[in-house]
Amino acid sequence: MSRRPKYLFFTGGVVSSLGKGLAAASTGALMEARGLTVTNMKMDPYLNVDPGTMSPLQHGEVFVTDDGAETDLYLGHYERFTHSRMTQDHNLTSGRIYWEVISKERRGEYLGKTIQVIPHITDEIKRRIRRAAEESGADVCIVEIGGTVGDIESLPFLEAIRQIRNEEGPHDTVLVHLTLVPWINAAGELKTKPTQHSVKELLSIGLKADLLLARSEQPLPEELKSKISDFCNVPARAVISAYDVRCIYELPLVLNAQGLDSLICDQLNIWTAAPRLDTWQRVVKSFTEPANGRVTIGVVGKYVDLIESYKSLNEALTHAGMHHDVALDLRYLDAGVIENDTSPLDDVDGILVPGGFGERGSEGKIRAIQYAREEHKPFLGICLGMQLAVVEFARNKADLEAAGSKELQPDTPHPVIDLMEEQKKVADLGGTMRLGSFACDLKPGSRAATTYGEDRIDERHRHRYEFNDQYRSQLEASGLVVSGVNPETGLVELVELKEHPWFVACQFHPEFKSRPGEAHPLFRDFIGASVEQVVP
Repeated sequence: MSRRPKYLFFTGGVVSSLGKGLAAASTGALMEARGLTVTNMKMDPYLNVDPGTMSPLQHGEVFVTDDGAETDLYLGHYERFTHSRMTQDHNLTSGRIYWEVISKERRGEYLGKTIQVIPHITDEIKRRIRRAAEESGADVCIVEIGGTVGDIESLPFLEAIRQIRNEEGPHDTVLVHLTLVPWINAAGELKTKPTQHSVKELLSIGLKADLLLARSEQPLPEELKSKISDFCNVPARAVISAYDVRCIYELPLVLNAQGLDSLICDQLNIWTAAPRLDTWQRVVKSFTEPANGRVTIGVVGKYVDLIESYKSLNEALTHAGMHHDVALDLRYLDAGVIENDTSPLDDVDGILVPGGFGERGSEGKIRAIQYAREEHKPFLGICLGMQLAVVEFARNKADLEAAGSKELQPDTPHPVIDLMEEQKKVADLGGTMRLGSFACDLKPGSRAATTYGEDRIDERHRHRYEFNDQYRSQLEASGLVVSGVNPETGLVELVELKEHPWFVACQFHPEFKSRPGEAHPLFRDFIGASVEQVVP
C-alpha cells in the first residue's frame, strides 16, 4: 500500500510576478535533493480553459507537456528544476473547473441539487488536486495558487486548500506564503507593512501561513525577520529572505542556506538525509563564472517586447551556454526591423528564429534566415522558424518564386508549407493543434543524427501547418536535407543544409525538454557552433 502524499501549498500576496512558481520549483528541487519524490501543480484563477488561445504578449509562453496539454509557463520551471513530468492534470484553471462542474450538472450527476461554489466547485478542485497527487505516487505534492490573495477569482482555490488542510492530518500540509518587502528609496529602508497586510488578508479567509518567503531586492537583516515574526505570528526562523539572485538556479541554494527545506520536512514529519546540492552548485558556478568567454545570439522574433514569451527558449540557450562554459549575450531582435535592415545581425555569432503565429514579422524572419544561410552563420529554426527556413530555401535556391506558407500567404502559387490534413475541418482553436510528444526517425549520417546520437527521438509539438510533401523531391534536389520524419505519418520534422557550418531547423519545440546540467542536444550544438564563430 502506497503512502499518502503530503501537500505543500504556495500562495502570494501584495503584487503578482513575485516568483511563486520559481519558489515552488526551487522547493521541489530541495525536496528531491533530500531523496524525496515530488510533483507540482499550478492553479490559475482565470476563466480560460487553458492559455492556448491567449496572446503571448499578455500571458507569456505556453508550455506544452508530453500528453499535449497547453499550460502555464511555470510548469516549465517545475520540469526544469525537478524530475517531475507535467500532464493535463497539473495545470487547473477556473475555466476548466467550472466547465467540468457544469458538464456534470448537464448530465444530471448532481441529482437535481443546486450547484454552488461551495461545495461543488471547491470539491472539484480538491478532487483534482488529490487525484494528481495520488496518481503521481510522489511523496510531496507542491501546489501553487496563481494570482494574489485578496483577488475575487482566487477565492475558490484558497477555500479548497483551506478545506484540504482541515481534512488532512496535522503533519500532512504546509502553507508557504510569498510576499513583498519593498525598499522605499525616499525613506532609505525596507518596509514590512505590505507583508503584514497580506498575512492579515490570508487569515481573514481562514488560512495561516506556516512559512513566509519575503521577496526583496536584498537580503533581509535578522532584526527585520524578527519584526515580521512578531507581527505575522510565525517563528523568526520561518521567515525566509527570498532576495534577488544572480540566476534563477541559485534560488535553491539561497533557500537551503536559510533552512527552508529542513523546516518543511520538520513540519511534515518527514525524515530525510541531508540534501545533495552539488549539481546546483556546479550549474550556478558555470553561469556566474564562465571560463570560455562570451557568445552573442540573435533571436529574431515578433514578441520581443515580452521576453516571457520565450521563457523556455531563453532557459534552453542558457543551459547550452553553461554546457560550453560561456556567457551568453542574448539579443532579442524585432523581425519587423530586420525585414528592412539586417545590420543588427552582423554582430551576432548565431541566429535563432523561434516559433510564432501570424503574418506579422514573417518576412523579417525570412530575411534573417537568408542572412544566416548566405553568411554561413550558425542557425537554429524552431516550429515557424523551420517552416520559414523552407520558404526561404524554396524561393532562393529551388526556383519556386513567391513560395510561401498557406498560413501567411494564402494565395501563394507554391505552398511549401500547408495546413495539416487533419486540421482542415477544425473549427475550435483551443486545444486542437498537433500537440504533445511525437516520434521522429533521424536520417543516418545527418547532422541531426550526430547531434542526438540516436536514430529515433521524441519531441513536443504545437502547430497546425506542416512541410508540404508535394515539394519534397524538388527541395531535396536543390540541396535541402530532410533529416527527420515522423515514422507514422511521414511528416517532415527536421531539415538541414550540408554546405554550412551549422544550419538545422525543426518542426517541434526542443526547448521544452532542456534542463540545467542537461542541455538539449540541438541547443548544445548550436551554441557550440556559435562559439566557434567567435574570433579568439
